[in-house]
Amino acid sequence: MSFLDIFKIKKFKSEIEQLKNENENLKAIKYDLDQLKYKDLKTEIADLLNEKDYVIQSLTEEKAIKEMEIQEIDSNIKNLNKEITFLNESIVDLKEIELEQSFGFYEPKYGFRDSSTYKIHLDDVRAKQKKLVKQKNATSHSLDWVIEDDRKRGKEFILDTIKLTLRAFNNECDNIISKVKYNTIDRAEKRINKIYIELNSLTDMQNVSITYEYLNLKLEELYLKYEFECKLQEEKEEQQEIKERMKEEAKAAKEIEKAKERIVKEEKHFEQAINNIHSKLEKASDKEKEKLLAKLQELEMALQNTKKNKEDIINREQNTRAGYVYVISNIGSFGEDVYKIGMTRRLEPLDRVRELSNASVPFNFDVHAMIFSDDAPTLENTLHKEFEHYSVNKINNRKEFFKVPLTKIESLVKEKHNATIEFTKIAAAEDYRKTLVIEKSINIKNTTKIA
Repeated sequence: MSFLDIFKIKKFKSEIEQLKNENENLKAIKYDLDQLKYKDLKTEIADLLNEKDYVIQSLTEEKAIKEMEIQEIDSNIKNLNKEITFLNESIVDLKEIELEQSFGFYEPKYGFRDSSTYKIHLDDVRAKQKKLVKQKNATSHSLDWVIEDDRKRGKEFILDTIKLTLRAFNNECDNIISKVKYNTIDRAEKRINKIYIELNSLTDMQNVSITYEYLNLKLEELYLKYEFECKLQEEKEEQQEIKERMKEEAKAAKEIEKAKERIVKEEKHFEQAINNIHSKLEKASDKEKEKLLAKLQELEMALQNTKKNKEDIINREQNTRAGYVYVISNIGSFGEDVYKIGMTRRLEPLDRVRELSNASVPFNFDVHAMIFSDDAPTLENTLHKEFEHYSVNKINNRKEFFKVPLTKIESLVKEKHNATIEFTKIAAAEDYRKTLVIEKSINIKNTTKIA
């Protein structure tokens, strides 16, 4: 080994030793750095954990505050919903009150007996209005008016103002009066008064104004016209009722006439048959006589019944007040405890009930009582008066429908007329009850399909 090689080996060893020292130094530095970094991370983690706890605590507190706010809002919502419900109910009540008031009962101011009397008074009021206009007393005014030092032009101007004012007032009033109804009459009066004030304010500078006298005549015309129309309608309904009564009487008279003809034929038939048997008895043997006498007895009894029926028919013909008072119901159309109490002179009263069960009602009427009376109109009138406060239609009592327990009707009939009358308590209402079953079946099917 040469010196150079030894030198190189020593040099390498020296470098290796140096590198080891540097490595140890680096390890020490790394360790120090790791320790420092660990401490910093630990501190940072501790800070982050503290911050996390703070944030969680803050969020918890905020959540608690929000929950309290939500509870308060929910409470307010519930209170507001209650208030809304109360207000809605109040609105409904107010609407019902307003509706009742708008259809309030009108107290007649005149109450004349017939429409012709109203017509006379209407013509009289309108004549008074024309007279006031003609005499220039419908307005309060002064013709002493000057336009550019011209009194004639001033007078013409005032007269034109009067003409235009009255024309406007009359046109407005005529329009209101022609359309007045029972539920608008108060508003119509207010409208006329308002127009009166408005027109007078427009002509205030000209010192022209419609007089109170003329205004009051218009208001009088308003109420007369309304009551006149009401009376006309009432008379129309009365005439219709009279026509219905006459029609019913004609049917009853026709039935009686047919019944008389039938009974006369039956009477002649039985009399002829009896005469024939009497003729046969003269020639008959003892055995034949026995059969003929039995037949004779049968025919004589039939003739006796026919004569009795004939007498009843004659009595019905002569006594125009004899007839049937019926008590019928239609629960499918009008509900429970609503009964029609009417009268018919028909020999077969059920024909009248069948006529009432026409296309104007969805279901047939059921008969609860059919009461024969020698004075049916009086019995009917007694029942109507007794149950007047039970009337379904308080305005038109000719409708003959009453919401009253059947027991009350039965009690009064037995007290006032005949204690032996039998009442059918439960209405058959066959079509109505079958309809309910079908509707129930349809609802069940629809529910099953949805499910």
